[in-house]
Amino acid sequence: MEFADYLPIALMTLLGLAFTGLSLFVSKLLSPNNPTPEKVAPYECGIVPLQEPANRFPVKFYLVAMLFVIFDVEIVFLFVWAVRMEAFGWAGVGAVVLFMLMLIETLAYVWKRGALDWNVARRLRYRRPVAPDHVLEEAA
Repeated sequence: MEFADYLPIALMTLLGLAFTGLSLFVSKLLSPNNPTPEKVAPYECGIVPLQEPANRFPVKFYLVAMLFVIFDVEIVFLFVWAVRMEAFGWAGVGAVVLFMLMLIETLAYVWKRGALDWNVARRLRYRRPVAPDHVLEEAA
């Protein structure tokens, strides 16, 4: 392929960027700007909020999102292998078995660490230890 073959793609990209920029500029130029306290207040389905919204998402949200992306990409690799399985032979089967073992080990690790458990109250590390009855009787 020559450089001239990419010219229509470059032209469409430039036109798309120009249209986007022009649309944002014109809408900013023509839109009215009169904020009122009612307009800038957070809207929660018609309910007046009792407290300020949290400024940050919990880390748990990002952790689950990253795990989803990682496992999703690994499944894509397995799909590509499945399509060309005969061409790879037994070496390919061995590589995929090793890959699956690492995938399962990673899933077991994040499961054991509680990354997939959203119920904090059930987690062992957040439970308060309760002393046996005989320890409480001796303390009294």
